[in-house]
Amino acid sequence: MLDNTGSTAAAAALLIFGFFLFIVAIAAYVIGSFFLMKVFEKAGVEGKWRAWVPVYNFMVFAKLGDVSPWAMLIAIGAAAVLNQVPVIGGIVALLPLAVSAIAAWRVGLKLQKQTPWVVLYVFLALVWLGINAFDRSRWNPVVGPAPWAGNSLLADSTVWAGVPVQPQPAPGSVPPAGSAPAPGYTPPAPPVGHAPPAPPAGYTPPPAPPAGTTPPAPPVGYEPPPAPPAGATPPAPPTGVTPPPAADEPPPAPTGDPKL
Repeated sequence: MLDNTGSTAAAAALLIFGFFLFIVAIAAYVIGSFFLMKVFEKAGVEGKWRAWVPVYNFMVFAKLGDVSPWAMLIAIGAAAVLNQVPVIGGIVALLPLAVSAIAAWRVGLKLQKQTPWVVLYVFLALVWLGINAFDRSRWNPVVGPAPWAGNSLLADSTVWAGVPVQPQPAPGSVPPAGSAPAPGYTPPAPPVGHAPPAPPAGYTPPPAPPAGTTPPAPPVGYEPPPAPPAGATPPAPPTGVTPPPAADEPPPAPTGDPKL
């Protein structure tokens, strides 16, 4: 009788504990989806519903972090299928966290967060999402290209309606006018072998004016000459008048008989 009572109490305790974990998981999912929705709004994603669809919301998050959403889907699927396999299952179960952490690093850069912030995402993802959802940071995609951009499993080449395509400027490109350089931006370097032109031989720069000197003021009452009217042309010389010879030209030969 006592054994049956103990078994019933243990089963009831497990049931209560399982229900508590279920409630905690639901609450964590609701809070995380709400934070994701706010981050998506900063990034310009259309449709708040995207943050509330399981799996798909993290595929969109991966895309915002310049990671292929299909790589995220593969990581989640592999973890769900192989998590019960001894040893290997524990390693595979970390794949979604690893891929999402890589995406969080890129998303953080676009929200003006330095690289160490990704450590907070790994251990306290909800805190990381909450900070980025409600702080004053603004979405700035002008960062350097991802290291895996190009031919890589993580490279993102998908185009989804409603999800903005994140530009990938070349290294050294200049950010748009009026925007502050984003983390990862480096100014362009001069071409290889480029050097400023050398001054001509014998050239010496003019001496600098003494410190504190100012240009002379015009005389009292001086007025600059009026500008000629628009479209005016200089007057033509009188008819029959020849201009005087230039200084370096010889004088014209005398005419007539030189003996007279």
